[in-house]
Amino acid sequence: MVTTTFASESAFRPKQIYEQVSERIRADIRGGQFAPETRLPSERELAARFGVGRPAVREAIGALQNEGLVLTRRNSGTYVCADALQRLSAVPPDDMAPAADPDFSPSSTLDVRLILEPAIARRAAAHGRRDPLAEHYLAQMDSIVDVTDAEQRALWNDSDRLFHRQLAVMTGDALLVKIADEVAKTMDQPLWKRLKDDGIDDPARIRLYVSEHRLIYEAIVGGDGDAAAFYVEQHIMRVRRDITPK
Repeated sequence: MVTTTFASESAFRPKQIYEQVSERIRADIRGGQFAPETRLPSERELAARFGVGRPAVREAIGALQNEGLVLTRRNSGTYVCADALQRLSAVPPDDMAPAADPDFSPSSTLDVRLILEPAIARRAAAHGRRDPLAEHYLAQMDSIVDVTDAEQRALWNDSDRLFHRQLAVMTGDALLVKIADEVAKTMDQPLWKRLKDDGIDDPARIRLYVSEHRLIYEAIVGGDGDAAAFYVEQHIMRVRRDITPK
């Protein structure tokens, strides 16, 4: 009798679009098409070049920023770092690299949140109760005055992520909390933080976000499920426009 083992099965997984784009850009840096200290084509040009949407290009650039291969200068563009080739030579090419869990695409996270969080808001509103921890996170967000400060930015990111997770706790449904925990983990990944930090750095924008969170919360504690779901949906759509514009 012949037995076959499939020890490498776990190595196979579909790659996210942004991963494929970042691989192509890495290959172009290795091959000299994008030389160190030169400006990359615009997001729109890269999207046309690779046949993908701009959100995937923005996510790929964010991933490459986190790897120290490119840097973005506001109102100037994205440039290949001077030591990009040295960094790439220190690791094997992507097709030789060991399998690792990549960050989830922020666009994908937003798609899931748009499905899940309005339903969570409706369920929480059915209870119509105030929640001290949710109010604590709201107060922390309201205390932010300079999101360019690293410490305040970290507090903003944590408070935002944990506020949305706390809405699931307010439903009283353990399974919804478990699912919300998984979504919250994606909002704590470096790629999500990179795009959020780059896309939401205006103090006026932060104040708008705080107001939107308060609208969501007050609709929930007021027992208005329709309003709570609407405010959550509008908020997530605004986040999408800010961090992964079309």
